[in-house]
Amino acid sequence: MRIEEFNALGAAEARAVVAPAARVGWWVDAVVAGRPYGSREAVLDAAAAEAVLWTSTDVAAALAHHPRIGEKPAGGGVEAELSRREQAAIVDRGPRDPGLEEAIAHGNRAYEARFERVFLIRAAGRSRKEILDELVRRLDNDPETETAEVADQLLQIALLRLEEALT
Repeated sequence: MRIEEFNALGAAEARAVVAPAARVGWWVDAVVAGRPYGSREAVLDAAAAEAVLWTSTDVAAALAHHPRIGEKPAGGGVEAELSRREQAAIVDRGPRDPGLEEAIAHGNRAYEARFERVFLIRAAGRSRKEILDELVRRLDNDPETETAEVADQLLQIALLRLEEALT
């Protein structure tokens, strides 16, 4: 969708474009309310500026729409389709390594036990090894540091999704 088309949408239709990026209601409303935008970059800048205000409650709400890394997203909703595409954009070369996949699954379980939420990372453009390395590294974070990292990863994913929607 071109920026002119996004600007011309009714509020409900514009919300439907923005919401799959990150299910944070007030943030979606703020991005929609900022219209008209002069460019796609202006939308992304506004979205990023608003996202710095995300609370841990906002992040938790948005995480509810993200599957575990390495698992096939369930369902047929917009978020599931976006997650399928994002996980398909992992840049591994060669055949899948079952040992690496099991290590990620084990890391997911350890992460969830430690932080009581799914491990979130922008998968697009990363290899499974890079994802595993980040998962292991982040297991050593204190809860406050990890919440900040999750918010940053959520923002990266949201901006990629908005950029795709407005291309």
